[in-house]
Amino acid sequence: MAKKRPHTKAKRPQGTGAVGTAGADGQVPVVGAREPCPCGSGRRYKACHGRAAAHAVTELVQRPFEGLPGECDWVALRELVPAATVELKLREALPEGVPSVTLATVLPMAWPALRRDDGSVLIGLQNDTASGDISRDLADTLQRALVAEPGTPVQGRRAPADGPRLQDLLDPEGEFEPVVHTGFEFWVPDTDNATPEVTASLERANSAAIPTVKLSGVDAAYWCETPDKNHLRWVMPHPEERLLDALARLHAAGASSLGEGTRLVGSFRAHGLTVPVWDLPSGVGADDIEKPAAEFAERLAAALAEESPLTPDERRARGGLTNRQVTLS
Repeated sequence: MAKKRPHTKAKRPQGTGAVGTAGADGQVPVVGAREPCPCGSGRRYKACHGRAAAHAVTELVQRPFEGLPGECDWVALRELVPAATVELKLREALPEGVPSVTLATVLPMAWPALRRDDGSVLIGLQNDTASGDISRDLADTLQRALVAEPGTPVQGRRAPADGPRLQDLLDPEGEFEPVVHTGFEFWVPDTDNATPEVTASLERANSAAIPTVKLSGVDAAYWCETPDKNHLRWVMPHPEERLLDALARLHAAGASSLGEGTRLVGSFRAHGLTVPVWDLPSGVGADDIEKPAAEFAERLAAALAEESPLTPDERRARGGLTNRQVTLS
């Protein structure tokens, strides 16, 4: 349960003759929706300060990972990559008894977080969240996991509207280096002694995991293998409209592919960023696409720097790309 705010001597709110009960930090405590608002306005809480609190909880943050190192990889791990982990570095020293904090795409039983027997913390990224700010929800989960009893999972809840975000808790200079796994064995140090529930969850997750590899030559590009064809999905940090213009210039010039048999087929929109997607022949592996991807990055940089209006062919190419754009979040 959330801790109640300490109260100070009652204050007279401006503009009313009533006496309020603002907390020591000047904030109005949360009460039941139909109760009188503690500010002393005489209105019900839901029609007074509760309205702002509800809006803060439900308002969608378009780019929840903005400002974090590796924003593009955060988006990829949230939406595209089945099994991956990243060691996280906090602004403050870890509490005694917590040797490490690790971000994971998915945890067993879809737990939001897990405090292992050795005290280490795992945070799940792909869970549903209760508010419109994924960063705030994950920060709340992280804080609770740091003080949870070893060997216990942390359940989800609605984060306080004024709680910290990941940007407040994580080291802004810390590196964000995802490690992509072929399966979810990282869940448990000793799979032979895992509980039947965790073992069953592990088997289901492994059977559904799509083989995925992070390219090493460019940022936030992920190759994946599917039964019919392979794909490259590349999360890019550029403003959407400018990126679509650049992709259209390259597409109209016949320079948007990654080699013979490959094709730029559209893009995803996820957490405020754009994710171009290429179809690749089944025989094209992650290593095969490293050099073409690096060469494409150079062409894209030149196209992004172009300031002239789009030509008719480029506008048609842009329309085609826009029509094939899918919003993930």
